Amino acid sequence: MQVLKSSSVFSTPHFLHFPSKPKSFIFLLYYSSSSTSVSNSPLLNYLVKNLDFTETQALLIAKRYPNVKSLERPQSVANFFQNLGFSNPQIAASVRHAPQILFADVETKLRPKIKFFQDLGLVGPHLGKFLSRNSALLACSLDKKLNPSIQIVKKVLGNNDNKDVIRVFNRCNGFIVRDSILKFSRNIEYLESCGVVGSQLSRLLKRQPRIFRMRESELRDLVLRVLDMGFSTDSRMLVHAIHTMNCLSKQTFKKKWELLKSFGFSENDCLDIFRKTPALFRTSEKKMKLGIEFLTNVAKVDKNVLVSRPYLLMNSLEDRVIPRYRVLQIIKLKKLLTKEPSFLYILDYTENEFLQFISRFTDHEEELLIAYKAHLLHTSSEEEEKET
Repeated sequence: MQVLKSSSVFSTPHFLHFPSKPKSFIFLLYYSSSSTSVSNSPLLNYLVKNLDFTETQALLIAKRYPNVKSLERPQSVANFFQNLGFSNPQIAASVRHAPQILFADVETKLRPKIKFFQDLGLVGPHLGKFLSRNSALLACSLDKKLNPSIQIVKKVLGNNDNKDVIRVFNRCNGFIVRDSILKFSRNIEYLESCGVVGSQLSRLLKRQPRIFRMRESELRDLVLRVLDMGFSTDSRMLVHAIHTMNCLSKQTFKKKWELLKSFGFSENDCLDIFRKTPALFRTSEKKMKLGIEFLTNVAKVDKNVLVSRPYLLMNSLEDRVIPRYRVLQIIKLKKLLTKEPSFLYILDYTENEFLQFISRFTDHEEELLIAYKAHLLHTSSEEEEKET
């Protein structure tokens, strides 16, 4: 008895085999095949013709609300935003981020929240610009989310400057839109228990509000990693270290650590550098590398000096370090001073202090200024050539 091969009887017929398609193709195929039911949707047509949506953008909204028959509510919302000074692109952006606001009652839901943001100082064009990026806030409860959150943020910031509040919202509104007030409060309490209080806590919220959205276990792990590197809870660098460690993946942090070691810095040197200037690790590997090379090889700065003053590596090579070194070389070459000034001392000058230093050399001031501003002159000449 002959046994039939499974492939001859049970395999899928060739006409039912589909070649593999990229995800983008499948996405378009799905929407094109399912768009028939909403292609004549009054909502879709209104979004395209009246609010400058693209067909694809409008289709995504219309598919979420296929049973909309009346345009009274969307028109009312759009008119409300237009009367506030929103442009059509801003209205479109607001709706894309939070489609549900298109069906909100203007008087009971939207107007009170708009007043809430206007009271924070968002008026005129600033209101449209802010809400077109953060329209999800308009979908939050005013009493249960917005008001309580704003009070917590203001308390942490410790001032009455609403610009800082808006800055926090702009950088991360997720702790209001998606997270619970309790989670936000607990993370604040935990950071305070670690010694991150007052201006440090305020600075962290302004610079890294996403930290306040972390799961409690993740936040504890982050803080413990920093403390294990020798930071104390009373160190003013603690908050900067938390900020840095949260910004970088473990792999990226390790690469920069290894970069320092490749220049001969020991493990303890690397620790000292990180403890004194955590922000250095947020700069690019290229900047760190070029900075170390120039200061040690060209300016002949001892590596131990960089360990004790790692902030020197934060300076811009192009705008500060090299121009000032060039000026100092001219002063030395022309023997304009009986005692040569320290390059590091000159590097610490503010811009005004350095210009005053140059002005002391009246007979050579123009030459020194040209040397100091050479990179700016070079940049401006390149721009002129591009324009012509």
